[in-house]
Amino acid sequence: MHYGLGIDAGGTYTDAVLVRGSDGAVVDAKKAFTTYPDLQQGISAALDSLDQELLRQVNLVSVSTTLSTNSLLEGTGTPVGLVLIGQHTAQKEFPTPYMINVAGGHGPSGEEEFLLDTDAIRDFAIRTQDYVYAYAISAFFGTRNPEHEMRAKFVLQEITGKPVVCGHELSQELGAYERAVTAVLNAQLLPITHRFVSAVMTDIKKRGINARMLMLKCDGSVYNIEDALEKPIETIFSGPAASMLGASYLAKLDTCAAIDVGGTSTDVSAIYHGVPEISPSGSVVGGWKTRVRAMKMETSATGGDSHVWVTEGEVKVGPRRVIPLCVAAVQCPGFLQKLKHMRLMPRKSLSENYQPTKFFVRTEYESIGLTEEENEVLKHIATDPVSIHDLTTAMHRMPPGGVLDSLIRKRLVQAIGFTPTDALHVRGEYTIWNGEASHAGAEILSRYNDMKKYEFCTHVKELVARNMAHDLMVFLLPERNEPLVDDVLSGQYHTKFGVKLPVVLLGGPAKAYTEEMSALLDADIIVPNHADVGNAVGALAGKGVKRVQVLIMPASIENPGEDFLLFYPGGRERFPEYRDAFERARQIGLELVLEYEKRCGISENETHVNISVKNIAPENWSHPPLETRVTVVGVGNPMMILKE
Repeated sequence: MHYGLGIDAGGTYTDAVLVRGSDGAVVDAKKAFTTYPDLQQGISAALDSLDQELLRQVNLVSVSTTLSTNSLLEGTGTPVGLVLIGQHTAQKEFPTPYMINVAGGHGPSGEEEFLLDTDAIRDFAIRTQDYVYAYAISAFFGTRNPEHEMRAKFVLQEITGKPVVCGHELSQELGAYERAVTAVLNAQLLPITHRFVSAVMTDIKKRGINARMLMLKCDGSVYNIEDALEKPIETIFSGPAASMLGASYLAKLDTCAAIDVGGTSTDVSAIYHGVPEISPSGSVVGGWKTRVRAMKMETSATGGDSHVWVTEGEVKVGPRRVIPLCVAAVQCPGFLQKLKHMRLMPRKSLSENYQPTKFFVRTEYESIGLTEEENEVLKHIATDPVSIHDLTTAMHRMPPGGVLDSLIRKRLVQAIGFTPTDALHVRGEYTIWNGEASHAGAEILSRYNDMKKYEFCTHVKELVARNMAHDLMVFLLPERNEPLVDDVLSGQYHTKFGVKLPVVLLGGPAKAYTEEMSALLDADIIVPNHADVGNAVGALAGKGVKRVQVLIMPASIENPGEDFLLFYPGGRERFPEYRDAFERARQIGLELVLEYEKRCGISENETHVNISVKNIAPENWSHPPLETRVTVVGVGNPMMILKE
């Protein structure tokens, strides 16, 4: 008997599941806290709690993560040097201050237009090698001829020995700017992806498990885990992609919408007839437009561990994640007594950081390059939680809120506070941690809103449910009329939204929100078994999908009947006859698809291949097409490995 192991590392929890190969049933599932900066501790804790006898029979491991997305959203990626080659738009902004534009580049047909200035690249490498972790390269029409990108990569690696990412390695789409941004973000993600992948591989090998290892991409397909080390940009949104696939798998529905309430965020997506909906343009992350194909989704910064705070008589939820009070009371000895003795703060001083239920602890991340103010605040924060009162007493003044924000963004400080998870503990609907701390926090905060603590927690729960319904309707409605969505959900009109798709809820506390969601939406709300580890299940449910597009064009528009150029990922060829170019396009596409599937452990016999052709030519055109796109798509199911 063989088993599949799915692992999902989220911002709050790392989940692990075992799926039986004979019938696809989930036979064991466990959760552990994601540990920073040593991710392996959390992974090992999750795997240690699984059935060890079954774990030894695993022959397929597939993983997903939101760590890449969180890193880009929080701006915690590593510094990267960018080399732009050719006629790039100088006015554009890029996600790095270390960049240079050098002469070079090719034309639309892949012919060299300008000589590459390798001397400028050498000077840039020498000047920046002590300040950056990796380099990114994007050349003008690099997808039509990657020669200059590859030569620049050789120069940078020869001088610095650092990782180098080329735009043509990540996308074959035109758009030099978007490819440059994609390459930079990819380079920024190399360290955190390497840490995560290495942690998984180290733990698996330590246990003597001999298994195929895959990683879920943001479009819902999987790739070889070694490929993930080279192209980590494709893991952005792999967590939300896993939730959609997990929802479909667990609910046994090939058409449905999914709402995943995680610790850090809520993700909404949909699947139709077993095929995830792909965003028509490249995904946007952290405000940067990329060339990465991703599932269409809606993500908001409201999760089970979002900070609940009060100001001017209003209850706010998020956007920042904190450690729930109920969790801190378990992890930090003495914290509960400290919370119970907290004094109320003046209403006029309340803000996100100035809350009587908010505390701060020092993390294990190394502090580098801090300002004088940051150092002053940080020296008063230790591994035992300190409150705003404690900091004010120690510093003889209120700590600046902006400095606290900066220390949290740099992951040097972790905040503790009241959360929706605490609200559910007070209501008795989710009680796995120390509910006494949740009650104490609710008692304090409810006084600022003239509510009883149970009433306060019910209000928090309603806010979270309304946010979930809002995200779903904004995702489903094409016009994205958010004010109208908010008005309908608030009960302003005597109507409510009807949703024809079944709506599957995932996440640890998902079951607690079914009543509120049913009140807000006329929909079939489903919470399947193992909903709390749906992402880890989804990591295993991804298919081996590879799409290769090969382009054929005449070398000269003045003589379109002979001499043709062929463009494909990483290469360019020339043929005197269109027929030969077309046959070669089909051959290359098929070879690349089958090679990819083989790296995923899927044989040629188990790969379904579809080849489509799109021609572009003027009306009454008597020559071969002006443009031919040969698209080869291969689909295989890695879970077939479990049946071997």
